[in-house]
Amino acid sequence: MNVLFLTLSQVISDISSRGIYPDLLRKFAREGHNVYIVCPFERRFKKATCLSVIGNIHILAVKTLNITKTNIVEKGIGTIIIEYQFRKAIKKYLPAVNIELLLYSTPPITFNSLIRYLKRKYSTRTYLLLKDIFPQNAVDLGMFCRRSIIYRYFRRKERELYSLSDNIGCMSPANVDFILKENPFIPKESVEVCPNSIEIQQISELQGKGDIISKYSISKDALIFIYSGNMGKPQGIDFLLEVLASNRNRKDVYFFIVGGGTEYYKLDKWFRLAKPSNATLIPNVIKKVSDSLIAASEVGLIFLDRRFTIPNYPSRLLSYLEMRIPVLMAIDKTTDIGKIAQENGYGFWVESGNLEAFNKTLNYMIEKREELAIMGERGYQYLLENYTVDKAYKIIISHFI
Repeated sequence: MNVLFLTLSQVISDISSRGIYPDLLRKFAREGHNVYIVCPFERRFKKATCLSVIGNIHILAVKTLNITKTNIVEKGIGTIIIEYQFRKAIKKYLPAVNIELLLYSTPPITFNSLIRYLKRKYSTRTYLLLKDIFPQNAVDLGMFCRRSIIYRYFRRKERELYSLSDNIGCMSPANVDFILKENPFIPKESVEVCPNSIEIQQISELQGKGDIISKYSISKDALIFIYSGNMGKPQGIDFLLEVLASNRNRKDVYFFIVGGGTEYYKLDKWFRLAKPSNATLIPNVIKKVSDSLIAASEVGLIFLDRRFTIPNYPSRLLSYLEMRIPVLMAIDKTTDIGKIAQENGYGFWVESGNLEAFNKTLNYMIEKREELAIMGERGYQYLLENYTVDKAYKIIISHFI
C-alpha cells in the first residue's frame, strides 16, 4: 500500500530520529508499505526542494518560506502558500504514485484544499491523527475569543478538516468524547482512540546515573525530579516556577528542567536571579542526553495550563514510561492523562495552580521512595500494552482489512 504523510514538522526529514511520527512511519515501512513523507524545507536552510529515498521510505522536502522562528508577516504568508507549494511538489516529484492512505496530524487546517484534492484524485482513505484541538486551545489560553472573526474562520476550517477525514484517531477516550460532543455531525464510528505511540528500543550508551549525580553535585539522598519537553504557554510554566521557588531551599529534592520554547526565557531569568542549588536548567539537547537525564531521575514531571477545556495528552509521558519512572502531573481537570496514570498505578496528578496539593504529593513520593521503582515498572508495562507503534499501526490498518 502507498501511504502519504503530510506534516509541517521538519524533524520528520530525519526518518531515523525517534518520535511519535518517525516511529510510526518506520513501522509502516517495516510492514512492507511504501511510505511517502511531504515536509517543509524552510528557506533559512538554503536548500532546494528534493526527494530522497531510504528503502521504501520517500521523503519529499519542499522549499518553503520560514514558518517557524521568524516574524509574523513571513510566517503568515508562508502558512498561506505552503499548501500550494506542497501540491506543486507532489505533482512534480510523485506523479505516478497512487496514494491509498493519506495520513496527517493536527494542526493541518492549512492543508484542507490539498487533502480534498488528493482524496478526489486518488479516491484515497484519509486518516487524521488528532493531536491538537485548534482553535479551542487558543481560546482557552486567551489568544482570542469565540466571538472573534479569527475564531470563526479557524473553526470553519476545523469542521472542514473533520469532514474530509474518513477516520479520526484521538489520543485518549476523553479526546473521543470531546470531539463527538463538540462536533455532532461527525459519525461516531469514524472516531477512535489511536494513542501517541513509540517504537520500543533497547536504550544504550546512556550516561550513568552516578556520573550525572557527580557532574551536577547532587546529594545522594535527594529525590531527582525531571521536567523534559516543551516550555510554551500550554505548559503553564508560571506554575512550574512556583513549584521551583517553593522548594528551592530543600536538600532532599533536585530538579532537572530540560527543553526549550517560547516561555524558556522566564525560566532562564528566574534561574539567573534565584541561583537555586537544587535545580538545573538545561536548554534543548539531543535525545540521547535527555534520555540519560530521564534515566538518572526518579520522577517525571508534566505541566499543563489549568485553563484548558480540551483534553491534552502530552507525548512526553512516553519518554518517562520508557525509562521506567513514575510521573507527577500538574494539569487541568479536563484531560484524562492524570486519571489514567493514577488508576493504573504509575503516577499522581493535581490541578495546576494548587501549590499546596502539589507539594503534598511531592512529599508523599519522597516518603514512599521505595515504591517509586514499582510504579515505574507498572508504567513501563502499561506502555508496552497500550502505547507502542505496533498498537497504533494495527488500529489504522484495521480499516483496510
